Formats: sequence, C-alpha cells, structure tokens
Amino acid sequence: MAMENDKLIVGLDIGTTKICAIIGRKNEFGKLEVLGMGKAVSDGVIRGIVTNIDKTVNAIQKAVSDASDMADVDIAEVIVGIAGQHIKSTVHHGVTIRRQNQDEITIEDVRGLSNDMENIVVPPGNSIIHVMPQDYTVDYEDGIKDPVGMSGSRLEADFHIITAQTTAINNINRCVKRANLISQDLILEPLASSLSVLGDIDKEAGVCLVDIGGGTTDIAIFYDNIIRHTAVIPLGGNIITTDIKEGCMVLHHQAELLKTKFGKAIAEEANPNEIVSIPGLRNRPPKEISIRNLAAIIQARMEEIIEYVQNELVASGHYKKLAGGIVLTGGGAQLQGVAQLFEYMTGLDTRIGYPNEHLGKCKIEEVKSPMYATTVGLVLAGFKSLDDRETVYNERSLAVGAKTSAPVGKSERFPTSGDNLFSKIGSRIKDIIGGDVGDEGGNY
Repeated sequence: MAMENDKLIVGLDIGTTKICAIIGRKNEFGKLEVLGMGKAVSDGVIRGIVTNIDKTVNAIQKAVSDASDMADVDIAEVIVGIAGQHIKSTVHHGVTIRRQNQDEITIEDVRGLSNDMENIVVPPGNSIIHVMPQDYTVDYEDGIKDPVGMSGSRLEADFHIITAQTTAINNINRCVKRANLISQDLILEPLASSLSVLGDIDKEAGVCLVDIGGGTTDIAIFYDNIIRHTAVIPLGGNIITTDIKEGCMVLHHQAELLKTKFGKAIAEEANPNEIVSIPGLRNRPPKEISIRNLAAIIQARMEEIIEYVQNELVASGHYKKLAGGIVLTGGGAQLQGVAQLFEYMTGLDTRIGYPNEHLGKCKIEEVKSPMYATTVGLVLAGFKSLDDRETVYNERSLAVGAKTSAPVGKSERFPTSGDNLFSKIGSRIKDIIGGDVGDEGGNY
C-alpha cells in the first residue's frame, strides 16, 4: 500500500458535453482519493467523435490545467476514455492445439491464444481496442475460467472483441498529444464506468449498466462476473435538450436549464397546473412553459432510448438472467423519474449508480455525482492495470511452479475470463498508430 500511495493516475474523459480530468491516488485503505478535478465545455466533440481538433485540445488543456493546479502536481500521462456510435463488439472463438498434452497449460499458452485474437481480421477502417476472454474450454470441457495448471491438448476460448474506428482513435491521440500529454491507455467508457459503480456481486448476479451521456448512451452487460455484451446508442441527453428547444421554442441554454431544474421523465407525475416563466427575447414578453408538457417531451425521447436499451438486452441473450437488474449512471441518470420509467418499460429492477463505493474521504463532493462515474472509473482502471501487472503474473507463476525474474510493476498481464476490463496484451494504441502513443508520424 505504501507503493500505491506514491502513484498518481489521471483519468481524462473526452465527452460530448464536457471534458473532465481527475487526479487520484489510493489511500492506506485502498480507496481512491481524488486530489484534483478540472472540467471544460466540450465544443469539438459530437456523439463521442472528435470533430474539431483545436477546440478539443483547448478544452483538454483547460481541464487538465485546473486539475493540476488543484492537486499541485504536474500531469504528463493520462488514461483516456473512448465512446461513440462507431464502437462495435463481437464474440470470436479461438483454438490452439498443444503438442505436449502431458504438460500443464501455462501462462504462455493462454497468452498465445489471446495474442491470436489481436490479429483477427476486422472491418476496414477499424482497430481492436479490447480483447476480453469469457469462457475457456480444455479438451471439450467448457465453463473453465482459469485453465492454467490443467492438463489438455486442445485449448479453446470465447473472446469478447471490441473495435473502434481507427480515425476516431487517431484523432483522440492527436488531441492528447497536442495538449502535451501522453496517453497511457485507451479505455471504452462503459467499461470504465462499470469499475466505479458496479461491484463484483452485481456482475456475478447479472447486471446491465446504462451510461446516459450527453451524446450517446453506453451499455455494458455482465453475467457470471464476465462481460457479455457492449453497445453504444447514438442518443443521449443532448437530443432531449434539442427536443425541448424545438418543442417549447426556447433558446438552447434555456432548454438545458428547463431539463435539469424542472424536467421529469414521467409526465403523469408532473403537476398540470405548474408553470415556469422564462425570459423572452428582446422586447418580447416572458414565455410560460407547462411542466406537464415539458415532461411529455422528455418522456417521449426517454422511451425511445429505453427501447434501444431493451433491444440490446434481448440481443445479448441475457435479458432474463439479470438478477442485478439495470444500473443507470451518467448525467442523464439524474433526470427525475428516469429509474422508474426504466423499471416500467423493461420489467427489471433499476437503481442509480454513484461512484461512491471506491471513493475515500473527498473534499470535492461534486465528484460523487453519476456525471463523473466514467472519469472516476478511468482512474480506477489505471490502478487496476498496475495491480494486475504486479500480482496476476506472480500468482500464475507460483501456480505452475515457474521462476520469474521480472521486476515488480514490469511483468506482463495474463488474461483470465474473470477479468472484466484489461485482458489485452500490451498497448493496443501503439499497434494502431504504428509508433509511440500520439505520434503523428506513425503509420496510420
């Protein structure tokens, strides 16, 4: 724990509505202590995709600078989140035949099988960002989570493969580099959010995480402590604001205030006699907005988003297995009545997920909001990666009686089906850009 206290991790969430940076470290109890937080308005990102490099770079610099000043540290490296409609997930089956079936299955055997998945053919213009094992099979005996130490000649596994658009990855890396930062890793945002708001019991029982962001709604489905399905819906809080703007004929910032201060996801719960008055345009009288009408606009769009979520639940094949129900997080989860609407339409228990479980004492109360679940999760992902590199390799080496001279903190990570996030080998970012992270001279 003393070693952890000396390490700082910075999470950088490049979202559609905001860009947020959080600096954290582990305290003596293993909880995350947030030292600094900075945020900036995101004008250069649409639905998770960078559309304006300069605006995004400026926002990153402001967010990182504010976090750096608050924590009184210099920031050089960040863990970056990625989302967007271009994210795709598939399941691939891998097989390897071992020549010496009398020997125990080793770390190298499993690592080789995972490395094979890194080389599978993906659609043109896409790159692999995560390779996550689900279940292993040894000599046709399935349902094995950790095959190391077993005997067998045929090793198989199902892998959850997540791909992203290569140009989207390159643009994020460009923005990070131009902000004079180094991207340590690129993490799918719903996976990061799952680290901050879900526990192992949730993932084992079966749970669907729904992260309602500004431009997209991200979905991650877990069952038996293994990630089973991921998806990104190109609808989020911004489309609700646009609906209010057009339906009530108000300005965009007025629509946003109406949504956050008076919005309800269920129209029947709104008082039909309640009216809110907002300033009119120059030389125009104030405009009166019915709270019931406002709620009806919001409910119509939320129902559409929930229908998309339900379709993904059915497609995953785990709709009737989720004892943990649905966990909502992200800025959109703060909308009044949204959990009840999800329960009514899906028939699954629903709760709001707050990134509090893994947080220690924190002077920044704002960070406990569902809005910052992704950024907190990115910091936790950084520490998880450090822990895995230091402990998993050593544990597996002891299991097979192997001797290792790898220094602490430098050993490679071995993937098991119980690992929900970092099951890839090495840095995918360097593979994607063909050079150092953010190197614009790489082979794209």
